[in-house]
Amino acid sequence: MAYEVGRTLRRPAPPEEISDWAGPSFDDVRLQNILAPQARLLALHTGTVHSEGPVWDRKSNRLLWSDVVNRRVLGWYPDGRVETMIDRTFFVNGNAFLPDGVTMVHCEHGRRCISRSGGQGDPEPWITHYQGKRLNSPNDIIVGADGAIWFSDPTFGISIPREGCLAEPELDHRSVYRFDPARHELQRMADFEQPNGLAFSPDGKLLYVSDTSRAAKGDKHEIQSFEVSAAGLSHRRVFCRVGKGIPDGFKVDKRGWIWSTADDGIHIFAPDGRELGMIPTPQTAGNCCFGGENMTRLFIAAETQLLAIDLAEPAL
Repeated sequence: MAYEVGRTLRRPAPPEEISDWAGPSFDDVRLQNILAPQARLLALHTGTVHSEGPVWDRKSNRLLWSDVVNRRVLGWYPDGRVETMIDRTFFVNGNAFLPDGVTMVHCEHGRRCISRSGGQGDPEPWITHYQGKRLNSPNDIIVGADGAIWFSDPTFGISIPREGCLAEPELDHRSVYRFDPARHELQRMADFEQPNGLAFSPDGKLLYVSDTSRAAKGDKHEIQSFEVSAAGLSHRRVFCRVGKGIPDGFKVDKRGWIWSTADDGIHIFAPDGRELGMIPTPQTAGNCCFGGENMTRLFIAAETQLLAIDLAEPAL
């Protein structure tokens, strides 16, 4: 089914509270100062097939996220309305904003590329090949403080029919890349079984990447960390593993805590890898991000729903 750009999918209205939600669990008292025991899980929108790639649009005060299988990018506004922002995408997954705060970059499974847009209208392909060969199916994307674009390139979008287009990979590796827009230079930074989510520590000195080959008949369900320098990535190590499912997408807050998705919700880890607690979700959480006017809301893309929970203080 095709949706018109700008079509309203949810009219302005308050969010729905998840009535039978059990509440967060705490393994460390520090999390209770950020996430109150009485906090409520909210359903902001229902009707997606595979929610992914949430990103907060600071300039327009809205959340944008992907409905991968329905091939669209949606926008949620604080008054509760939801609109189609980009329609008939080529299976867009991850999204990010460039430093200008207006230009968006997208991970496309269908065209197997990184594309860019103004947040509405047809994205144009931008990064399509590595050393003359087509990328696999870019999945998640972030932008560094220096404006460089980092993205993961597993094979999910060319091996899972509903999430892209079946094809044989041209590359013999699944990697994380760094793209320098000024030089138009693409570097292969590290190889994985199936790279997925990625994020920087607050000071930019660490890069976290999830390897989620468990979702493709492998056994990886972990987040790895690297030290970042001008020379590249070093000191690779396993940071943490989730017990149920995979750490599909995750975000790092100003404290260096990692908020990671899993089959049963959002798991929060301290910088030393110790689990602080978790936020259960009624559906598998695919990705998350911080946002809201004061950056005090955690948005959770969970299969057919966009969920949210409010925090006691700004996350970023």
